[in-house]
Amino acid sequence: MITYPSLVKKRMRSFYRSLNEKDRRHYAAIEALKLGHGGIGYISQVLSCNQKTIGRGIAELESDLETTDQQ
Repeated sequence: MITYPSLVKKRMRSFYRSLNEKDRRHYAAIEALKLGHGGIGYISQVLSCNQKTIGRGIAELESDLETTDQQ
């Protein structure tokens, strides 16, 4: 798994803090999914958020996709 340079992590944290709760979950989820195996743990550390938060974001994104596919 790749890791991000410290400047990128700093910018990610700054952006993350500017979002509302739902958007934070979704942003963290997308970043974790991009990384694949170990992504949830790594993004949890980078953004200082709970892994359950990322899991919830992933579930919400998947649910949104299912809803969109059904329309």
